Amino acid sequence: METITFNIKRFDGERTWNQEYRLPRETSTLLGCLTKIREEQDPTLNFTSNCRAAICGSCAVQVNGSAFLACETQLDALLDTYQTTTLYLEPLNHFPVVRDLVVDFAPVEKGMRKVDAWLCPSKERRDHLQSEADFHKIAKPADCILCGVCVSECRELAYDDGTYLPPAMMNKAYRFERDSRDGERGKRVLAALKNNLWKCIHCEQCSSKCPKKIPVADEVSYLRRRAIALGETKSEGARHAFSFYDDVRATGLLNETMLALRTEGLGKTVANRMPFAIRMVAAGKMNPLHAPKPVPGIESVRRLYEFSQKMEKEA
Repeated sequence: METITFNIKRFDGERTWNQEYRLPRETSTLLGCLTKIREEQDPTLNFTSNCRAAICGSCAVQVNGSAFLACETQLDALLDTYQTTTLYLEPLNHFPVVRDLVVDFAPVEKGMRKVDAWLCPSKERRDHLQSEADFHKIAKPADCILCGVCVSECRELAYDDGTYLPPAMMNKAYRFERDSRDGERGKRVLAALKNNLWKCIHCEQCSSKCPKKIPVADEVSYLRRRAIALGETKSEGARHAFSFYDDVRATGLLNETMLALRTEGLGKTVANRMPFAIRMVAAGKMNPLHAPKPVPGIESVRRLYEFSQKMEKEA
């Protein structure tokens, strides 16, 4: 029978090391394998689990560098994906490690407080009835089980200075911003904006890895649009977005020479971007005297803009 090696990153509060365990290959979930290791080989191995049904969100871990919910992840699927019989297990990224695969979810609680991730009933309402259409606006984001997978996979958090709101909290901000029963709509958008809403780099890892298939990246885009609709147009992120929007609508091309100037302003651009710009010009990658002309078919591009604006109003 084929043998599977589980190389698990251990931590006892002071020391970190990797330890190997071996199991015969069989039809099982990743959580089933971890449970078998703890029950049959090493009772000191620490990990968290509860419902075993992808509801509680407590068993997420990293396997070969990607986050998975252990209770719903089949061992066979992992082996087929990675084409190996050795799996490397680690705790989730961007969380303090308590012991072995157990992490501290205090950052999630802190983030929830930042966006008031709970319903603030409108004082003008006498009931909490919703139309079916309004319910469907929040049904998918409400599926979040706070497993931490999106937080672990977030590429922005890998370089953040601690000021960026994790994806799970962006989802909470979106969920209550869209709730027709809430009396403080707009509040979460401003909270997300205060916590670097525009820093999201659109890597889409939060959406693609979410066990509940929540489109978190789309929710971040919505929060940005709402921030602009609320008049928050002076941030660098908003100016950067407007620069893209205006250039593509005007010519179908991005004017890279003007992008930094419009986003950061003259002073900051000269201080931060000039050496890089000079290298770009020297390498022939940028012509500061070039002004893009409308591409053939620009009217089709502009019709897409009109269609997008129509869809936004209907949403």
